[in-house]
Amino acid sequence: MFERHTSSSMWLAVLCLLASAMFPSVSRAQVPVFEITTEDSSIKFYVKASVALEGSFDKWDATMTFTSADVTTGVMDIKIQAASVNAGSGMKDGKLKSKEFFDVKQNPLITFHSDKVVQTGPTTLELPGTFTIRGVSKPETLTFTVIGAGTGAGEVKGTMAFDRKDYGMNSGIPFIKIADRVEVTVDLKGKRVSGPPLVFT
Repeated sequence: MFERHTSSSMWLAVLCLLASAMFPSVSRAQVPVFEITTEDSSIKFYVKASVALEGSFDKWDATMTFTSADVTTGVMDIKIQAASVNAGSGMKDGKLKSKEFFDVKQNPLITFHSDKVVQTGPTTLELPGTFTIRGVSKPETLTFTVIGAGTGAGEVKGTMAFDRKDYGMNSGIPFIKIADRVEVTVDLKGKRVSGPPLVFT
């Protein structure tokens, strides 16, 4: 009897393990899953200045996840390696990496996190979230336009503007007069790898 009881318990444990392995995959199949291709995407910035001050970041990661097919359930995370800034010259890059600007040694990541999506038009979205640069976090909003909505692949182009002095970047660059407003452009291309298409209202 002891052996039979042990055998039954073992089978019950195996069934529980199988169930726990199967049900998450079923629930994942019911939500859209997207893969962003970084090699086709970009994150750029622009600052009005007496000498052109614009560039991009070479190393970053972005994810967009959903809890249902409703586009407003999206959660976005962007993580940028601050030291990967590329403004077109060693002098500009070095200044931007310094403690007066990005302070990359103490704060290697620039991040944006949003767990709210507001649909403002048939193909436009606003993502209010928390933007963090050089260790300072403040609320900012990314405004996106969606291209290819409802298809298996698409593109979202977003913009965000912030005041650099709000984040402690009060210094200038020698011989270059720069504005306080920084404009960020996020261009993400990706495809749906599983789950249903997103629903836009």
